[in-house]
Amino acid sequence: MLPLLNESGDPKDEYFSDGLSEELIAALAQIRELKVIGRSSSFRFKERKEETKTIGEKLGVATLLEGTVRKQGDRVRIVAELINAADGIELWTRTFDRELKDIFAVQQEIAAAVASSLKATLLGSDRSQPSNPKSSEAHNAYLQGRYYFQRRSLEDYRKAIGYFDQAIELDPEYALAYAERSEVWTLIGDGTGEGKTLWPKARADAEKAVSIAPALAEAHAALGWVRFFTQWKFDEGLRELKRAKELSPANPTANDLLARVIVYLGRLDEAEKQGRQAVESDPLAFAAQNNLARILWYEGKLDEADAVARKAAELHPTASSSRRWQVLVAIRRGDNETALREAQFEPDESYRRFELALAQYARGDQKAADAALADLIGNNRGLDYQVAQVYAVRGEKEKAFEWLQIALDNHDTGMLALLVEPLLKSLRDDPRYKTLVAKMNFPPQ
Repeated sequence: MLPLLNESGDPKDEYFSDGLSEELIAALAQIRELKVIGRSSSFRFKERKEETKTIGEKLGVATLLEGTVRKQGDRVRIVAELINAADGIELWTRTFDRELKDIFAVQQEIAAAVASSLKATLLGSDRSQPSNPKSSEAHNAYLQGRYYFQRRSLEDYRKAIGYFDQAIELDPEYALAYAERSEVWTLIGDGTGEGKTLWPKARADAEKAVSIAPALAEAHAALGWVRFFTQWKFDEGLRELKRAKELSPANPTANDLLARVIVYLGRLDEAEKQGRQAVESDPLAFAAQNNLARILWYEGKLDEADAVARKAAELHPTASSSRRWQVLVAIRRGDNETALREAQFEPDESYRRFELALAQYARGDQKAADAALADLIGNNRGLDYQVAQVYAVRGEKEKAFEWLQIALDNHDTGMLALLVEPLLKSLRDDPRYKTLVAKMNFPPQ
């Protein structure tokens, strides 16, 4: 499905058409017989600058759903068209005129109509259904929160929290808003080093979402990620994420997060398979591509890791860590000048310090390497584990173990990679490393 175009005459209504498009994608994804491409990929073609044949080939689909939204006052008109991607021929068209209070029924009606036109069979009552809010005002606030969430910056994350707050205040039983806010709290906590303060909020929101809507895939995905990533309750987290995928097999978030947790458990083949499924469900999503690059790097598949990492950086060049895997691949190859160049392009200031400390050491510039490491330590913001990585690469084992202990004490999420981390290879035979792994209490392999 391509994003619905805003024809309301007011650019401020863009969030509404974008939000409705996302919800229709989610609704269609519940139909197991359909292959539905995720939001990140479909939104790449919002401006319709390419022919339908080209779009279909890039997304790997035979048909495209597109349309327009005209929002005026308390009414909305949606025109939806199903077209054959190969030749642009219209297969089906329909117009929906509704009051905004009926918008949830409209999106379900469109999903059912498209399914019928493709001769797919809808699942029964056991399939996951979005939790509809009780008011259009709450829904409106939720859509604005989603809009800022997708912009992927710390400033926009905080704006998203404000709108999700409004949605929940207007409707305290809005499960999707709780699930989304949970994920944002997790990202802010991990990106600022404020996890101890913010992760309990993420946990409470995810638990609330599941309690309100136990059949909602997004709720279980949020809870699974919180349990695994922030609480280090690995079995519980894995179980919740698998449940999310059962409820919505094509859900890009559930697929991507499941790949992330599996690799932490050392199941590299399984993680790669799951990571590729995540990319297939949303081929132009930065997060899925970047995570697949990470998995391939852990596996030592450097050529593939580099190619996927570069594609991820092309998709979202300003995203945090968009250069990290190119830097680490180049270092393992011994291509130190490339490593330095890629590190200098890293958008995130904190990770740029980390990457420069590694790249300068690999180049043999001890003075620059020492300065970069001092800069990383002096401006450390939740990167204790990365400091340990640098010391390990430098061969300074005592310092590396000192910082690993600090990372463990501070519940640094980098410690989740202990089972698979190539940069710590020189430490693995040391009894202290085995003690740290034991303290993490990973599930048996």
